[in-house]
Amino acid sequence: MGENQCIITVSRQYGCGGRELAGILAEKLGVKLYDRQIVHIAAAKLGINDLSEKELLEMENTVKPVSMNFIPFHSFGMSMGSSSREMFHSESAVIRKLANNGSCVMLGRCADFALRKRDDVFSVFVCADDAFREKRGQTMYDGKSLKELDKEDAKRARYYNYYTGLEWGDGKHYDLVVNTSKASLDQIADAIIAYIHTLKG
Repeated sequence: MGENQCIITVSRQYGCGGRELAGILAEKLGVKLYDRQIVHIAAAKLGINDLSEKELLEMENTVKPVSMNFIPFHSFGMSMGSSSREMFHSESAVIRKLANNGSCVMLGRCADFALRKRDDVFSVFVCADDAFREKRGQTMYDGKSLKELDKEDAKRARYYNYYTGLEWGDGKHYDLVVNTSKASLDQIADAIIAYIHTLKG
């Protein structure tokens, strides 16, 4: 690893623009952005190749331990030889391997937890005021209501809390918490980069 390597993990509330912010960060830094690619690589490692992306993401959100090594996708009529816990561990392994390849931005997937033992990782939690999220839900998330956005957040929180033992969104678990209601995503990305540079000296 080069001494200037930096891995940024981005966790976010649904509807706050966290995905766009992660993309802007990656573009400004000239590094790769990893998001759903992690899911597909992890699934391939487990030999899962017959599910759609939507079904993989649903599996990823499953937090209840499953007996007989099957996840609750038998309801789709599909035989799955891997539990959601195995998927979590596979994703974590993929995240750690990708981190060894150099600087990057990782969106979600509990990457902050998977990489917690590294000293070149900077974790960001992205949130926004309810009014801001509600407006974005209507204009950029297929007309979703705030209640629907919060429901997605509840899934993320259950998943994160279950597998990490930490509380999703609790500021003390992240290096920086940013509120996208307060400035443009471009300005926030610049501020995050400046803050990282300050910490790295």
